[in-house]
Amino acid sequence: MAEHVPVMLAQVLRLLACHAGGIYVDCTVGEGGHALGMVERAGPRGRVVGIDRDRAALEVAAARLGPRVDLVHGNYADLGAILDHLGIAAVDGVLLDLGASSLQFNDAARGFAYNLDGPLDMRYDRTAGASAADLVNSLDAAGLASIIGRYGEERWAARIARFIVEARRRSRIERTGQLAEAVKSAIPAAARRRGPHPARRTFQALRIAVNGELASLEAALPAAVSVTAPGACICVISFHSLEDRIVKRFFRGLEGDCRCPPGLPVCGCGARAVARVLTAHPIVPDESEVEANPRARSALLRAVERRG
Repeated sequence: MAEHVPVMLAQVLRLLACHAGGIYVDCTVGEGGHALGMVERAGPRGRVVGIDRDRAALEVAAARLGPRVDLVHGNYADLGAILDHLGIAAVDGVLLDLGASSLQFNDAARGFAYNLDGPLDMRYDRTAGASAADLVNSLDAAGLASIIGRYGEERWAARIARFIVEARRRSRIERTGQLAEAVKSAIPAAARRRGPHPARRTFQALRIAVNGELASLEAALPAAVSVTAPGACICVISFHSLEDRIVKRFFRGLEGDCRCPPGLPVCGCGARAVARVLTAHPIVPDESEVEANPRARSALLRAVERRG
């Protein structure tokens, strides 16, 4: 297995200001790269919790981190309940590293990659929920177009949906290669010659829908605020504009800017600052990191500091 390279590790650890004896949560522990950095800085008196929906990722993390991290199979949307179960009232830092990992993309059997033929699954937790194949073969053209347009921001969404429906009439779509070919055939040749692989946005959209990623993020952000101690930091690494917009909007709302109409003598909206934004603009990886780890190319890091 290739060595795991956590995205913007130094920047995350600097923002979290991990210290000896601190308590930290990696909500998407994956292969454990960020969590290992937390463990090393928290020391023997500290505590690190690693959450992941993917049991295979937890097995890799367990082998890498050993007993130094409390590993939990679960959804980070349930962060509050998970920490309650562990008897943790407040933490000193929270990280959410969103999206699929290299471990998942590189395994054809998981069905995340449009360039690797395998079962069309895409579930982080393979023990629950509908797979991408279930969606592709059951939704009508309007439903597919809605997912592909909304979550993939794909201009050819309606046309792609029609081609998928036509393809599945001939044979049920069970593999990533079948879906990628149907999408490719839907996009005009002139458009295929520009930009990334023609199936990239469709695969992204289906992955988000299958795993309820945006809904989980919207639930996890207020949960992270509720479990952080004063002075604690919440870091979020996102990989596309849909996620980043949610994070940006939520973080700005925590600063408590008054929303009353101009001219009122007294604030009536009750706005109260809950946190301070630490990143006026998202932090992006430098050229050397992108060269060493191409997956980091689209990463955006935002952070807030919890107020008292």
